[in-house]
Amino acid sequence: MVLFRRLLGDVLRERRMQRGMTLRQVSAEARVSLGYISEIERGQKEASSELLASLCSALDVPLSDILRDVSSAVAVEEAALAPIPITASKVAARRGAGEVVASAA
Repeated sequence: MVLFRRLLGDVLRERRMQRGMTLRQVSAEARVSLGYISEIERGQKEASSELLASLCSALDVPLSDILRDVSSAVAVEEAALAPIPITASKVAARRGAGEVVASAA
């Protein structure tokens, strides 16, 4: 969950900066406290669906675009953490290098 909050905050910050808006401007437009938006951007607070709707409206971006970008970022993080499968060619290469590999046979 922390990962999702952090990535959501990163995407919201990136969109805000692309629009050339300050936190203060988004805060005034969304009618949400500046401090709370800042905490969301830093991944320290959860954003409710209502709050996300207000932020998206203030940033003039569809919620689906924000969620798509967060989803893509999550996929990148998952790929970086996924274990690398050992294929038969890697096992053969290890044996050729003198490494002892246990057989399941």
